[in-house]
Amino acid sequence: MSRSLSPSQPINVLSSTARRLAMASLLLSCPLAAQAQDNAPQTDTVVVTATALKVAMPLAETPRSVSSVSREELEARNVQSLDETFRYRAGVLSGMYGSDNNTDWFKVRGFDQATYQDGLRIYRTGYYQWLPEPYGLESVDVFKGPASILYGEAPSGGIINAVSKRPTAEKRGEIEIQAGNRNHRQFGIDTSGPVTESGDVRYRFVGLYKERDGVLDGTDNERVYFAPSLEWDISDDTQLTVLASYQKDDGVPENPFKLAYGTVQDTPFGKVDPETNYGASDYDKDEHTQTAIGYEFKHQLDDTWKFEQDLRYSHLDLDLRSTYILSRVDERTATRGHLQRDGDIDSVTIDNRMVGKWYTDRTENTLLVGVDYQDLSLDGKEYDSDFSGYDTVGIFEPDTSITPVPDSQLTGRQIDKQQLGVYVQDQLRIDDRWVLLGSVRHDSADVKNVDGSTDVTVDETQSETSFSGGIMYLGNNGVSPYISYTESFRPSANTSNANGAIFEAIEGRQWEAGVKYAPSSWDGYVSAAVFDIKESNSFATTPAGYQTQEGEKTSTGFELEGVGYLTDSLKLTAAYTYTDARDEDDNRAALIPRHMASTWLDYDFEGTALNGLAVGAGIRHVGESVDGSITVPDYTVGDAMASYAFNNHWTAQVNVNNITDEEYVASCDFWCYYGESRSVIGSLKYRW
Repeated sequence: MSRSLSPSQPINVLSSTARRLAMASLLLSCPLAAQAQDNAPQTDTVVVTATALKVAMPLAETPRSVSSVSREELEARNVQSLDETFRYRAGVLSGMYGSDNNTDWFKVRGFDQATYQDGLRIYRTGYYQWLPEPYGLESVDVFKGPASILYGEAPSGGIINAVSKRPTAEKRGEIEIQAGNRNHRQFGIDTSGPVTESGDVRYRFVGLYKERDGVLDGTDNERVYFAPSLEWDISDDTQLTVLASYQKDDGVPENPFKLAYGTVQDTPFGKVDPETNYGASDYDKDEHTQTAIGYEFKHQLDDTWKFEQDLRYSHLDLDLRSTYILSRVDERTATRGHLQRDGDIDSVTIDNRMVGKWYTDRTENTLLVGVDYQDLSLDGKEYDSDFSGYDTVGIFEPDTSITPVPDSQLTGRQIDKQQLGVYVQDQLRIDDRWVLLGSVRHDSADVKNVDGSTDVTVDETQSETSFSGGIMYLGNNGVSPYISYTESFRPSANTSNANGAIFEAIEGRQWEAGVKYAPSSWDGYVSAAVFDIKESNSFATTPAGYQTQEGEKTSTGFELEGVGYLTDSLKLTAAYTYTDARDEDDNRAALIPRHMASTWLDYDFEGTALNGLAVGAGIRHVGESVDGSITVPDYTVGDAMASYAFNNHWTAQVNVNNITDEEYVASCDFWCYYGESRSVIGSLKYRW
């Protein structure tokens, strides 16, 4: 499901000139000259990520806000969808649209974000949603704030990068079965190891079957997923990793749209049940297949320079019919809207990088030079009912039947997008005390968008240059203050329904100051940051129903986050976020609470009479939010887990989210959305 119901929603775009310039990426295969010292100093790392800088750097030494969730944590919390990942991290709002079985939803620092997998963009145009399967992930990172400097066009909230599981040097594997409420059933297999005796070729195979009913009556989803990968050490200096995946989802989509009337507003007839489905469960469908294949190539040219190239081709096929409540007619009746999408997306993304590192007696310098190219083609048919609605439905006793839409009512949609980007980043480390970071990137983006419903074709080219910089001081005691500046842009490729004018690119700018604490004597970190984001040329929806660009959206706030061991057995994860997000009229932005806080404790009974037992529990608090004159009350939910390792092979685990089955409204933004009800899942895992 997608919250944006207008077929003319803003679309991220890419450059027709890029087609002619794509071969420019070959320039990066030429090594650049530099000298390296044999006695290069080594740095200790606490947590390492390549999301923020495209080079592996310790989180504690990165002058930007980045959070990472490891495979261990994904398993401990039994994460079932990508948007459950950052429930216990600062700055990330998820679950604001309640339960949804075909879209991942995030807001980062009050804005939308872009999703990447293995450092390459995942395209999510309108309802064509690419969904990473959490069972196939090794970790997930979030880079908070504008991030165009290394990743091209992106929303102002930042990026989320899902990292796929890779082949391992040692032979290992697991089989897992799960069962839970809402008829949850899952079977997973993950096996990896060397293919050859020397270990220079390694494999991994991840497979999954999963089915579960939705929270809403009459909804469900069934998923088949497998992801083979192969890693080959071609030589001591050269490595190739091939990654592939196939995922097929079939089900009835959840549309948790509710009116304010009957949720946050009282009625003479009581409240609307959270499980009420206004969709047409016998007619609606979501058939979604996504396939990808690509590679990561690394070659060490000499002691200084390394060449890296990532490429992925992906194909997404969608057949979607979706019905939702639209607006109130009287005390017991409302109109319904209906949409359809039947089409596919083909995309190719390639990123070429030269990474050079050299040293002097006092400095360590890391230079990154890159060229990336992105190409996206969408071909489909679609239908969208107008704002008067497709039919009507009872608010408290809905009839889920619907008159089918004739095929003749579907209109064509074609989108061709390309983008070519060139970027340079330099990170200078001085006296093991100062980190200076500077970056510049130029993008040329083009889109051709053919809308069959209005017989309008847009062929637009937009270019943008983005800058970024930061400085950090590395203290002896592990305290490292920093300040940074970043930018983002989102080319748009639609016309205003009012006057046919072409939308301008959306631009974001962020100032951030913070401090990170990661002493060498402690397994953990604490970070604090203040930020100020301004987005220009932001979109707003007029009373007539079409979108326009006006004003500036802003978000200022404070974040505090910590993950670490208080004792050898007790681990604490805690976060607090304050966000003041405002719309183009300087009113509080819908959906975004001012306050969020969370705490999770893990305890391992290893070495005691309860050896093998591990438990965890957490509390998530989300403050009140607004939607114009409507105030959505705050809510607090608790989660818990317990696992028991019978031996080195067998482990049983139970996870409960929203343990008290709290009934609450998560947010309102024209519609209102109940939060997800209690989830109980038990699992049994065998490892070798």
